[in-house]
Amino acid sequence: MNTFTKSALSVFAAVTISASAFASNDDNTIERMYTAKAGVQALAKTLENLGETVNTHVDLTDARTFTQKEAVYLAKHKELQAQFEQIKSERS
Repeated sequence: MNTFTKSALSVFAAVTISASAFASNDDNTIERMYTAKAGVQALAKTLENLGETVNTHVDLTDARTFTQKEAVYLAKHKELQAQFEQIKSERS
């Protein structure tokens, strides 16, 4: 194999690896945001099944990135989890 071919293959391999690494980070960020959103929805449904009134509104107007949106959903989940724990202790 000549030097040009080796160099071209090395560059191609480096570009492919770095592109997949960046795609994985984006995919993980998006996946984490959707996981946090699903957690809010599941916990809200649990609370509704217990007969509770649940505020599931999440304000994403200031959240511009998926990481910021994930943080908003996690904060809402924490709020709903506290509501769940309070109900659980009251009913025990």
